[in-house]
Amino acid sequence: MLVGLIEGVDVVATAANGVEAVEQAGELRPDVVLMDLRMPGMDGIEATRRIRAELPATQVLVLTTYADDTALFPALRAGARGYLTKDATAEEIEHAITALAAGETHLAPDIQQRLVSAALHGHPPAPSGHRELPDGMSPREAEVLRLMAAGLSNAEIATTLVLSNATVKTHVNHIFTKTGSRDRAQAVRYAYLHGLT
Repeated sequence: MLVGLIEGVDVVATAANGVEAVEQAGELRPDVVLMDLRMPGMDGIEATRRIRAELPATQVLVLTTYADDTALFPALRAGARGYLTKDATAEEIEHAITALAAGETHLAPDIQQRLVSAALHGHPPAPSGHRELPDGMSPREAEVLRLMAAGLSNAEIATTLVLSNATVKTHVNHIFTKTGSRDRAQAVRYAYLHGLT
């Protein structure tokens, strides 16, 4: 398997379906699981959900043929921290595995774009009269957090929201304080757990 040729990566097991993936992960506790979504028995979304619930230190990188919204959003909600399609290069896969092992997220550029589009158009911030934001977060902070969860850097968020870099940095610092997050990865996890994505 291609992944086994990446320096510093040891393939400890392979699984033919979601049930095997959950079992193997439970026994071997890998740092990163590469997960397909369409599998017999138990699909990759449910397998991801179970692995992340039982092994919070194990990160899941989705590597799939499917990049439609019906696959993407449920996989991220289930706890996947990375998402690539099977046309990804060996370098992209290596970079994604390394990022997830370091506690970061990694999304293919087209996936990032889809999340940004959904954050800006498909899932706008809930008006204050409809749903109160958690932990005293302002609508603008929630918007910045959604874009962080979509994988954007501070500079990209500034461009998207037409803000200065300093203003975005201030929002990010407020988000860290209000969510009790030490870094972006924890803030993104908070966003998913609280339905802000």
